[in-house]
Amino acid sequence: MKEMTNGRQVLVVDDDPALLKLVSAWLTAGGFTVVACDSFEDARRELALHPPDVLLTDLRLGAFNGLQLVILAAEQKPQPLTVVMSAFDDPTLRDEAERCGARFLLKPFRARPCLAQLGPLYDSIEHTQSINGTRSRDSRRSPPNDRSHR
Repeated sequence: MKEMTNGRQVLVVDDDPALLKLVSAWLTAGGFTVVACDSFEDARRELALHPPDVLLTDLRLGAFNGLQLVILAAEQKPQPLTVVMSAFDDPTLRDEAERCGARFLLKPFRARPCLAQLGPLYDSIEHTQSINGTRSRDSRRSPPNDRSHR
């Protein structure tokens, strides 16, 4: 049974530790709970044990492909929102990601475009924070709340 996450748990997968830490911090500041994995194997295990609301994965993960994680995520009920990141603006890769049901995010990117890929999930968090007055500079600077797998 899936934990109650209010649509805010994101599994972030990237084999670049600096980018993984940066994206995790952005998402945490954006109101998401982040689980960070730096390998395909760890991400596959996390996906099976704790299905996320969102999967944000790099396309190239060593010997593996992030689309393999997208396909695994598509088998879950409910299906998470999936976003594939890549430094390669290849139309074939974009099409393949779309056929798998994933959004495509071209690297390098900034926080706002990354959060915008989460669409209504991010919008509802921003709206809630503005109503509650919980969005502040201090909260944006807080350290990431993640379970990093290294």
